[in-house]
Amino acid sequence: MTKKINKESSLAEILKKPGMAEILAKNNLPCLYCPMARYEIEKLKLGDICQVYHLDLKKILKELNEKLSQDKQK
Repeated sequence: MTKKINKESSLAEILKKPGMAEILAKNNLPCLYCPMARYEIEKLKLGDICQVYHLDLKKILKELNEKLSQDKQK
């Protein structure tokens, strides 16, 4: 079973899965293009990023986990 993405999932862990970068970019996650994020990518948690940048964590989690579920069914 594929582990669901949650607020404690690291950005590095999420980006290892296909299609996740596109979902994060669509939701305006700034850390994807931040030069400093490269140095902290293992420590950056999705929930923390969403809180700092006032992003809709529930919406992002829903989209990410739906993508995971779709990929699993293929």
